[in-house]
Amino acid sequence: MIDFSLTNEQRDIVERYKDFANRHIRPNALEWDKKAEFPWPIVKQAYEEGIMNGPLPVKFGGKGYSIFEGALSSEELGAGCIGIGICIDANTLALTPLLLAANEEQQKRFFGLINEQKAVAAYALTEPNAGSDVQGIRSTAILKGDKYILNGHKRFITNGEVSSFLTVFAQTDPEKGSRSLTALVVPTDSPGVEMRPRLQKMGQKASVQNEIIFHDVEVPKENRLGEEGQGFLIAMKTFDRTRTGVAALSIGAAREAYELSRDWAKNRIQFGKPIAANQAVGFMLSDMATQIEAARLLTWNAAWTYDTGGKTAGKLSAMSKMYASDVAMEVATNAVQVMGGDGYTTEFGVEKIMRDVKLCQIYEGTNQVQRVVISKAILK
Repeated sequence: MIDFSLTNEQRDIVERYKDFANRHIRPNALEWDKKAEFPWPIVKQAYEEGIMNGPLPVKFGGKGYSIFEGALSSEELGAGCIGIGICIDANTLALTPLLLAANEEQQKRFFGLINEQKAVAAYALTEPNAGSDVQGIRSTAILKGDKYILNGHKRFITNGEVSSFLTVFAQTDPEKGSRSLTALVVPTDSPGVEMRPRLQKMGQKASVQNEIIFHDVEVPKENRLGEEGQGFLIAMKTFDRTRTGVAALSIGAAREAYELSRDWAKNRIQFGKPIAANQAVGFMLSDMATQIEAARLLTWNAAWTYDTGGKTAGKLSAMSKMYASDVAMEVATNAVQVMGGDGYTTEFGVEKIMRDVKLCQIYEGTNQVQRVVISKAILK
């Protein structure tokens, strides 16, 4: 019999992350949105309280959470603030290639550095002309002696300027193109790494993204993850693990927007009664609640399928990311509509959620690309 109830340990995870969000994220979300700065005090506190890197093994500084349990934690971070939540979750994204492909020495070295410094890393995949199209990457890392010479241009790199190192994907043989795509760990302070000013964005402003230019950066051969040519597979396997996290962040934000607008509608009196009593508004809230439940169940299924080794994990993770972020955008937009002029102001928080969730439809593969992934899976 299928059981949708959580274990005591899983309920504790939910409460732990909800409590952290209530104490540190939600009260400060608007402040960091206005500052448009990386929230180092909150990230450092997340390290202190064991909130960082939950889905990584305990020996690497994580909590050993399953992907399902990681989704539970991400939903609570997203409910507090996606911009701050992604500062935490993007670190796991950057470290996942090390979990999948690094040897024991590399794992000890790089995970040790991150945990000792309470630092963050960045996942450097996207380029100006290669976003969702990973095969379009043009950065090169040519082996000369015992070092790779890295040249290229990365864009929209989350945690870029605040990271201690970058997980970079580049071609090691331009003649082979994407078949030579290789993953390298590059310390951010390496000579030749040009960190351009953070990009100005519509939402998720607490999360910083940068353009990064590599000018003949020397990367030791021992910083290569796996073998040459395994980069594409490493990137895809990474996304299979992390896309449910984006889905869960989206669900958390959608839940917050729904609850804010629901409670407002119950107390907003027009024509002698709460506007929630009007069928037009009540039906909107009903649809929002239903969509959130459906998105959560799809995301839980995707995460559970990954954890149990199911063959459809890649397809379901794409479905969950696509559907949950689309739901979040619709719910947030409708929350603003329910609250009218109040919803459009910065005072009540739903306009911020509306700005924030838009990016969830774009990063880690646009939702159009997720549909391509899904269509290939169902037509294979």
